[in-house]
Amino acid sequence: MYKAFFNLNRNPFDLTPDPAFLFSTKRHNEALAALYYGVRRHKGFVVVTGEVGTGKTLVLRCLLQLLKQSTDIAYAYIFNSLLSPAEFLQYILADFGLPASGKNKGELLFDLGQFLTLRGSKKLTTVLIVDEAHHLSAEILEEIRLLTNLETAEDKLLQIVLVGQPELDAKLDSVGLRQLKQRIALRARLDPLTQSETKGYIERRLSIAGNNVEGSSVFTPQAVAAIYRNSRGFPRLINTICENALITAYAKRMQSVTPSIIENVAWELRLDVVHSSETEREPEHSEKALQEATNALLNLYAANGSNFSEDEAVQVSENEPNI
Repeated sequence: MYKAFFNLNRNPFDLTPDPAFLFSTKRHNEALAALYYGVRRHKGFVVVTGEVGTGKTLVLRCLLQLLKQSTDIAYAYIFNSLLSPAEFLQYILADFGLPASGKNKGELLFDLGQFLTLRGSKKLTTVLIVDEAHHLSAEILEEIRLLTNLETAEDKLLQIVLVGQPELDAKLDSVGLRQLKQRIALRARLDPLTQSETKGYIERRLSIAGNNVEGSSVFTPQAVAAIYRNSRGFPRLINTICENALITAYAKRMQSVTPSIIENVAWELRLDVVHSSETEREPEHSEKALQEATNALLNLYAANGSNFSEDEAVQVSENEPNI
């Protein structure tokens, strides 16, 4: 509706997690590198957590896009974690293309073990990815721990990726799951954007959507500040506010979005306004062992024409964690 008015060729603020719109903060780079490195190096168990709307699913979609480019990787992707243990195993086998209907738990585990062993003997990588993992019951988390026992003397046969809200951290920190926690090889956390990152996030999305006119300013600096204040740096809220603001500006035939439009949109969306500005966050120290993964990502993104740059990529150490 407003695309032609603002010189856009696509909607810049869709809520659908499109990898093309990935805004590479150091924390997002670190999470993506940890996921990719954990899978590629057969680390066994990787966990990424973050609050609602921080971009977890988008990072996961980027990982899936990278994995699809590799012919030696098969993955099962579970996006609904509200399953019973039997349903959980059935879903995994079905996603791997194995018959699962009508089988009991023992048969499911046997077939999965045979499948993983065969792929492992061929030096192939097999991955289980669980989104919304904070919904997993303690019973299923224990099943996941037992799946990590599927290994050879040299390698983990099943790579497991859990992505969820901070409640997942709380579950993994519980005494009953301490054995599972000890098996986590890599862990990353996504935080909301800072104010400067919010500005870059909005500009990048507008640029990808076609607004490449030098000096153009769809959102005034004051409007960006209001977006950050009302969204608190959460990308999903930024998208919602910006989408509604563009519609309002178009209806009023205004070429730029003003702070008053942002405040009206925030009021209509019943967003809580944070009056005290958040401080800039220093990036957390990350393991140098992720450097190889970061380099691999740089090469893949360069091949695809992405702006995943060396300056943006997280720097990580060569020493792998002792698990």
